[in-house]
Amino acid sequence: MPLGTQIVTRADTHTPEGGLLQMAGAVAVVLQVPSDIRGEYRVRFPDGAETSLKRSEFQVRKDLAKTIGTGLGISQADLYEFVIYRCIVGSRAYGLDEDSSDVDRRGIYLPPADLEWSLLGVPEQLERQETQECYWELEKFLRLALRANPNVLECLYTPLIEEVSPLAEELLAMRACFLTKQVYQTYNGYVMSQFKKLGQDLRNKGAIRWKHAMHLVRLLVSGITVLTEGAVPVRVGQHRDRLLAIRRGELSWQEVNAWRKDLHREFDAAWAKTKLPEHPEYDRVNTFLVKARRSKV
Repeated sequence: MPLGTQIVTRADTHTPEGGLLQMAGAVAVVLQVPSDIRGEYRVRFPDGAETSLKRSEFQVRKDLAKTIGTGLGISQADLYEFVIYRCIVGSRAYGLDEDSSDVDRRGIYLPPADLEWSLLGVPEQLERQETQECYWELEKFLRLALRANPNVLECLYTPLIEEVSPLAEELLAMRACFLTKQVYQTYNGYVMSQFKKLGQDLRNKGAIRWKHAMHLVRLLVSGITVLTEGAVPVRVGQHRDRLLAIRRGELSWQEVNAWRKDLHREFDAAWAKTKLPEHPEYDRVNTFLVKARRSKV
């Protein structure tokens, strides 16, 4: 969730001494995001007071607004009925899971036209933090895929699919049309900036998040394959043992960073030789979206 997002508290918040800080329904803004999904968000209220909240303790204000006063008898919970694609991503899809690993589900939902066209519309995504689920509205999903968003591309290529409608099957059949040279910018830029932050954590705190480092290296490995083979490799295959060694902290930071630098050089070379197009097939994707919208009239 981006910094600056406005949220609404689900319950009363309290001071460290136990006094009332704000009543339930108070609006605040996100100041700091957690390093992992179980962490807490630091938020600030209009009066300047601050507190830390778990994701289950608040709602995004703009999403809450979409559920108020529609007059259609539809809540966000009802929208899950319109999921057309459900898959598993994350560590279990990569082959990097442990017994305690979560099951991360992602996918797409396509609401009926009367909801999409209503005054308040529908949320761009549905989230259930307690079950690690997130579903993008179809248009949002397609826009992210057109920008080579790694999380969305992995949804299209994961081998772990739990639910797929005929329309979603059609989308999977055309998934290669989203793969372009833009993968180089989206994957590479993110890894470089995050590795810089990990290095700062090591210098300032004396420790880093090894699981995060593992996934950043995995993303680079994936990006190289996308550019060279024209497909997104979700399973990590031969790199599994070495990646898990990073997760367990068995490799030094110097070793991990050296591997990252080697992969960056491979990534640069793959980008120079890739046969992927400069741009995705916008017309084909737009035609698919219009067809999908018409199917829900």
